[in-house]
Amino acid sequence: MNQTEKATRFAELHVKQTPLLLYNAWDAGSAKSIVAAGAKAIATSSWSVAEAQGYRDGEAIPIELSEQIIARIAATIDVPVTVDIEGGYSEDDGELADNISRLLDLGVIGINFEDRVVKGSGLYDIDRQARRVAVIRKAAEGKRVALFLNARTDLFLGQGRDATQSLDEALERARAYAAAGASGFFIPGLRDDTLIGPICERVALPVNVMVMDGVPSNDRLSELGVSRISYGPIPYIRVMDVLQQEARKALFF
Repeated sequence: MNQTEKATRFAELHVKQTPLLLYNAWDAGSAKSIVAAGAKAIATSSWSVAEAQGYRDGEAIPIELSEQIIARIAATIDVPVTVDIEGGYSEDDGELADNISRLLDLGVIGINFEDRVVKGSGLYDIDRQARRVAVIRKAAEGKRVALFLNARTDLFLGQGRDATQSLDEALERARAYAAAGASGFFIPGLRDDTLIGPICERVALPVNVMVMDGVPSNDRLSELGVSRISYGPIPYIRVMDVLQQEARKALFF
């Protein structure tokens, strides 16, 4: 598939009650293995990519190194590739557009883009984040790529906020991001199916939930109308645990 075909195919995979499953990769080798297991697409986890190179999450890994890793993933496999770019590595709209354009040149067809202020605290206000989404959409249109822009809200992750009280703001953010050009709505940290269901019902965009402790089963998420389920850092953590166990057996036989 060429990039246009991959972008089209990736968007088509987001179906309510038959969600796209993304078992997140962190380098070309892990991506190749996941595809061999039957994955229809590959997504990266920013946490895993950073940890695998000795960095912490939060845009600590140099963007040049991140791009090299992404380039190797995209060149190694022949399925759609979407990448977690956190906050886009810039507060400046022009630089943000340039960063996205370089990713598209690598063959990427999707991104996760979060509304957390990565190098600060809290979240961008709704209008500002919507403008940032619009900048990315314009950059993608300039490259003639139907980028799947998965707009992530961190309302339910690391903010110390009551999830129920954040529901209305989540819906407002979803509407604003959709109007600005988002393709999907990502709600990591939300575990309560009594909230996940209403979001899926009331948000026009495909909804993405991340697997973590306390999140309903994949079957239940499907029933609730989720269109995309991702595993975030779980694959990397599990692989490293197995590696450590095997190394311990070899070193202390």
